[in-house]
Amino acid sequence: MSVKIDYVRSLEFEYGISDQVSPLIRRIVAKNPSPFTFQGTGTYILGQGKVAVIDPGPADSTHIEAILAETAGEEITHILVTHTHMDHSPGCKILKESCNAETYAFGPHGSGRQAIGAGVGDSVEEGADSDFLPNHEVVHGQIIEADTWSVECVYTPGHTSNHMCFQLREEKALFTGDHVMGWSTSIISPPDGDMRSYLASLQLLLERDDKIYWPTHGPAIKNPKKHVESFIAHRNERQEQIIKCIKQGIHLIHDMVPVMYVGTPEFMYSAAARSVFAAVVYMLEADILETPDTVSLTANYFMKS
Repeated sequence: MSVKIDYVRSLEFEYGISDQVSPLIRRIVAKNPSPFTFQGTGTYILGQGKVAVIDPGPADSTHIEAILAETAGEEITHILVTHTHMDHSPGCKILKESCNAETYAFGPHGSGRQAIGAGVGDSVEEGADSDFLPNHEVVHGQIIEADTWSVECVYTPGHTSNHMCFQLREEKALFTGDHVMGWSTSIISPPDGDMRSYLASLQLLLERDDKIYWPTHGPAIKNPKKHVESFIAHRNERQEQIIKCIKQGIHLIHDMVPVMYVGTPEFMYSAAARSVFAAVVYMLEADILETPDTVSLTANYFMKS
């Protein structure tokens, strides 16, 4: 079964050029395209006059200069960060050198796991920004307000344990970071990434009334519920593939990946393996699978007897 997602697969833009995508939203895309970032990190500017910046992006002075040029004559009062990966939060430090804005986020990297006593768990994440510390730690349901805009904080752990979406209340527009992207599903990489939390966060979005999603990577998602439902179906399909592999005698994640990710370049196998591992951990917790080994990427996995 293949999952079809109804969204625009291409996005026309020029790097560093502001795009007024709605009355209160501007977007500037950083020049950091990759297999993990699609065409680059989309930084959003909210409001007019006194504005907020969502996800300043990587530590790229050229991108920060583009943000400052777009907001010349205005005041950046808030910097909102969805999560602490290197293509989202490091730009905060450079941006803050040129404005008086303070940062707002759930917390530093790994703080979601730390909050439930599971440890920080960032030792395996090469893409983690462990230097970021927000000026203000925000919680689910918190409202941040300014003259021309107001934002509701929506906690969506899974991709990372500190992932926070933000809804522009005036337009019911949800900035989904990497929780729901406009071109691909997110990589869930344990220990900080957690499949159970990710699926619960997707279910949370289905219960909301957001009209449109603006992801950090890829185009706007104009049919949010259908998009989220397709993402849940995709993860269920991955679990079915894992079960099929095991029933065929394939018990190692390393051997499952080429079977499950047909057509995926081999250089992506490592990232794919971490997402399979996240699904396996979830299935262990649900008593679907078991292992005689220590739970890891290299363990053997079997159906629960």
